[in-house]
Amino acid sequence: MPNDRLTFYTNPMSRGRIVRWMLEELGVPYQTVLLDYGTTMKAPEYLAINPMGKVPAIQHGQTVVTETAAICAYLADAFSQVGLAPAPDDRLRGPYFRWLFFAAGPLEAAASNKAMGFVVPPEREKMMGYGTYAAVMDVLEDAVEQGEYLLGDNFSAADVYVGAHLGFGMQFGTIERRPGFEHYWSRVSARPAAIRAKQIDDDLLPKDATKT
Repeated sequence: MPNDRLTFYTNPMSRGRIVRWMLEELGVPYQTVLLDYGTTMKAPEYLAINPMGKVPAIQHGQTVVTETAAICAYLADAFSQVGLAPAPDDRLRGPYFRWLFFAAGPLEAAASNKAMGFVVPPEREKMMGYGTYAAVMDVLEDAVEQGEYLLGDNFSAADVYVGAHLGFGMQFGTIERRPGFEHYWSRVSARPAAIRAKQIDDDLLPKDATKT
Protein backbone atom coordinates (compact mmCIF):
# COMPACT_ATOMS: atom_id res chain seq x y z
CA MET A 1 0.00 0.00 0.00
CA PRO A 2 1.29 3.53 -0.77
CA ASN A 3 0.91 4.59 2.86
CA ASP A 4 3.27 1.81 3.91
CA ARG A 5 6.04 2.74 1.46
CA LEU A 6 9.51 2.19 2.90
CA THR A 7 12.15 4.69 1.84
CA PHE A 8 15.81 4.28 2.76
CA TYR A 9 18.13 7.31 2.76
CA THR A 10 21.78 6.39 2.57
CA ASN A 11 25.27 6.71 1.13
CA PRO A 12 27.33 3.58 0.37
CA MET A 13 30.21 4.99 2.41
CA SER A 14 28.24 5.28 5.65
CA ARG A 15 26.56 3.36 8.44
CA GLY A 16 23.74 2.99 5.95
CA ARG A 17 25.43 -0.29 5.04
CA ILE A 18 24.14 -1.69 8.33
CA VAL A 19 20.57 -0.74 7.50
CA ARG A 20 20.97 -2.10 3.97
CA TRP A 21 21.93 -5.46 5.49
CA MET A 22 18.93 -5.28 7.81
CA LEU A 23 16.59 -4.53 4.91
CA GLU A 24 17.99 -7.42 2.89
CA GLU A 25 17.48 -9.76 5.85
CA LEU A 26 13.84 -8.64 5.99
CA GLY A 27 13.31 -9.22 2.28
CA VAL A 28 10.71 -6.46 2.02
CA PRO A 29 10.47 -3.95 -0.86
CA TYR A 30 12.07 -0.57 -0.27
CA GLN A 31 13.11 2.49 -2.23
CA THR A 32 16.68 3.76 -1.93
CA VAL A 33 17.49 7.47 -2.00
CA LEU A 34 21.23 8.14 -2.37
CA LEU A 35 22.56 11.30 -0.76
CA ASP A 36 25.94 13.01 -1.03
CA TYR A 37 27.91 14.42 1.87
CA GLY A 38 27.85 18.21 2.06
CA THR A 39 25.23 18.67 -0.68
CA THR A 40 21.97 16.71 -0.78
CA MET A 41 22.58 15.45 2.76
CA LYS A 42 22.44 19.06 3.95
CA ALA A 43 19.65 20.19 1.62
CA PRO A 44 16.37 21.45 3.15
CA GLU A 45 14.45 18.48 1.72
CA TYR A 46 16.56 15.98 3.64
CA LEU A 47 16.98 18.14 6.75
CA ALA A 48 13.20 17.86 7.06
CA ILE A 49 13.76 14.09 7.41
CA ASN A 50 16.85 14.25 9.60
CA PRO A 51 17.82 17.67 10.98
CA MET A 52 21.27 16.25 11.76
CA GLY A 53 21.94 16.03 8.03
CA LYS A 54 23.33 12.51 8.39
CA VAL A 55 22.48 9.07 7.06
CA PRO A 56 21.01 6.55 7.38
CA ALA A 57 17.35 7.31 7.87
CA ILE A 58 14.14 5.59 6.87
CA GLN A 59 10.60 6.73 6.26
CA HIS A 60 7.95 4.05 6.66
CA GLY A 61 4.60 5.51 5.73
CA GLN A 62 4.42 8.63 7.89
CA THR A 63 7.00 7.39 10.38
CA VAL A 64 10.59 8.69 10.21
CA VAL A 65 13.36 6.89 12.08
CA THR A 66 16.99 7.96 12.34
CA GLU A 67 19.96 6.46 14.26
CA THR A 68 21.11 3.10 13.00
CA ALA A 69 20.35 0.99 16.07
CA ALA A 70 16.88 2.54 16.34
CA ILE A 71 16.24 1.82 12.66
CA CYS A 72 17.21 -1.82 13.08
CA ALA A 73 15.02 -2.20 16.17
CA TYR A 74 12.09 -0.46 14.48
CA LEU A 75 12.31 -2.54 11.32
CA ALA A 76 12.54 -5.79 13.27
CA ASP A 77 9.30 -4.94 15.08
CA ALA A 78 7.55 -3.44 12.05
CA PHE A 79 8.14 -6.67 10.13
CA SER A 80 7.91 -9.03 13.08
CA GLN A 81 6.78 -11.89 10.85
CA VAL A 82 10.39 -12.26 9.66
CA GLY A 83 11.53 -13.13 13.19
CA LEU A 84 14.49 -10.77 13.64
CA ALA A 85 13.38 -9.68 17.12
CA PRO A 86 12.06 -11.71 20.06
CA ALA A 87 8.38 -11.20 20.85
CA PRO A 88 7.55 -8.80 23.70
CA ASP A 89 6.83 -11.70 26.06
CA ASP A 90 9.94 -13.68 25.05
CA ARG A 91 12.65 -13.97 27.72
CA LEU A 92 15.22 -13.19 25.02
CA ARG A 93 13.77 -9.71 24.52
CA GLY A 94 15.97 -8.34 27.31
CA PRO A 95 19.28 -9.74 26.02
CA TYR A 96 18.27 -8.65 22.52
CA PHE A 97 17.97 -5.01 23.57
CA ARG A 98 21.00 -5.30 25.82
CA TRP A 99 23.41 -6.18 23.02
CA LEU A 100 21.78 -3.96 20.41
CA PHE A 101 22.29 -0.91 22.59
CA PHE A 102 25.58 -2.06 24.10
CA ALA A 103 26.93 -1.70 20.57
CA ALA A 104 25.17 1.64 20.04
CA GLY A 105 26.52 3.01 23.33
CA PRO A 106 29.70 1.61 24.92
CA LEU A 107 31.09 -0.07 21.80
CA GLU A 108 30.50 2.87 19.46
CA ALA A 109 31.96 5.36 21.95
CA ALA A 110 34.97 3.23 22.86
CA ALA A 111 35.82 2.46 19.22
CA SER A 112 35.37 6.10 18.16
CA ASN A 113 37.63 7.33 20.94
CA LYS A 114 40.25 4.78 19.96
CA ALA A 115 40.07 5.97 16.36
CA MET A 116 40.68 9.53 17.55
CA GLY A 117 43.61 8.47 19.73
CA PHE A 118 41.80 9.41 22.93
CA VAL A 119 42.63 7.37 26.03
CA VAL A 120 40.50 7.89 29.12
CA PRO A 121 42.69 8.84 32.11
CA PRO A 122 42.30 6.21 34.86
CA GLU A 123 40.88 8.78 37.29
CA ARG A 124 38.17 9.70 34.74
CA GLU A 125 37.01 6.19 33.79
CA LYS A 126 33.96 6.40 36.04
CA MET A 127 32.77 9.42 34.04
CA MET A 128 32.65 7.45 30.80
CA GLY A 129 29.60 5.37 29.94
CA TYR A 130 31.85 2.56 28.73
CA GLY A 131 34.51 2.71 31.45
CA THR A 132 37.50 1.42 29.51
CA TYR A 133 38.11 0.19 25.99
CA ALA A 134 39.51 -3.09 27.35
CA ALA A 135 36.39 -3.74 29.42
CA VAL A 136 34.15 -3.21 26.40
CA MET A 137 36.21 -5.62 24.30
CA ASP A 138 36.23 -8.28 27.04
CA VAL A 139 32.47 -8.11 27.61
CA LEU A 140 31.68 -8.25 23.91
CA GLU A 141 34.08 -11.09 23.25
CA ASP A 142 32.41 -13.15 25.96
CA ALA A 143 28.98 -12.37 24.48
CA VAL A 144 29.80 -13.52 20.95
CA GLU A 145 31.44 -16.71 22.19
CA GLN A 146 28.38 -17.96 24.09
CA GLY A 147 26.61 -19.39 21.06
CA GLU A 148 26.13 -19.26 17.33
CA TYR A 149 24.55 -15.81 17.68
CA LEU A 150 24.01 -13.30 20.48
CA LEU A 151 20.70 -14.99 21.33
CA GLY A 152 22.02 -18.52 21.06
CA ASP A 153 20.64 -20.23 17.95
CA ASN A 154 18.42 -17.26 17.06
CA PHE A 155 19.80 -14.72 14.59
CA SER A 156 18.37 -11.25 15.24
CA ALA A 157 18.71 -7.57 14.39
CA ALA A 158 21.19 -7.38 17.26
CA ASP A 159 23.53 -9.62 15.26
CA VAL A 160 23.19 -7.34 12.24
CA TYR A 161 24.15 -4.30 14.28
CA VAL A 162 26.85 -5.86 16.45
CA GLY A 163 28.24 -7.90 13.59
CA ALA A 164 28.54 -4.87 11.33
CA HIS A 165 30.37 -2.94 14.02
CA LEU A 166 32.81 -5.78 14.52
CA GLY A 167 33.40 -6.17 10.80
CA PHE A 168 33.97 -2.45 10.23
CA GLY A 169 35.98 -2.05 13.40
CA MET A 170 38.38 -4.89 12.67
CA GLN A 171 38.76 -3.71 9.08
CA PHE A 172 39.74 -0.20 10.13
CA GLY A 173 41.64 -1.06 13.31
CA THR A 174 39.30 0.41 15.91
CA ILE A 175 38.38 -3.04 17.25
CA GLU A 176 40.96 -5.66 18.11
CA ARG A 177 41.14 -8.77 15.93
CA ARG A 178 40.37 -11.26 18.67
CA PRO A 179 39.63 -14.87 17.66
CA GLY A 180 36.12 -14.70 19.12
CA PHE A 181 35.33 -11.61 17.09
CA GLU A 182 36.73 -13.05 13.87
CA HIS A 183 34.84 -16.34 14.23
CA TYR A 184 31.58 -14.53 14.95
CA TRP A 185 32.05 -12.13 12.05
CA SER A 186 32.85 -14.98 9.67
CA ARG A 187 29.51 -16.60 10.57
CA VAL A 188 27.25 -13.56 10.30
CA SER A 189 28.97 -12.03 7.25
CA ALA A 190 28.44 -15.29 5.33
CA ARG A 191 24.66 -14.91 5.47
CA PRO A 192 23.14 -14.46 2.00
CA ALA A 193 21.54 -11.14 2.98
CA ALA A 194 24.87 -9.78 4.24
CA ILE A 195 26.61 -10.77 1.01
CA ARG A 196 23.80 -9.34 -1.09
CA ALA A 197 23.75 -6.04 0.83
CA LYS A 198 27.52 -5.64 0.54
CA GLN A 199 27.38 -6.18 -3.20
CA ILE A 200 24.58 -3.63 -3.64
CA ASP A 201 26.50 -0.95 -1.75
CA ASP A 202 29.84 -1.83 -3.34
CA ASP A 203 28.24 -1.36 -6.75
CA LEU A 204 27.11 2.13 -5.67
CA LEU A 205 30.56 3.29 -4.63
CA PRO A 206 32.17 6.04 -6.70
CA LYS A 207 34.49 4.55 -9.30
CA ASP A 208 37.49 6.24 -7.72
CA ALA A 209 36.62 5.24 -4.15
CA THR A 210 39.35 3.39 -2.32
CA LYS A 211 38.30 -0.09 -1.34
CA THR A 212 40.02 -1.78 1.55
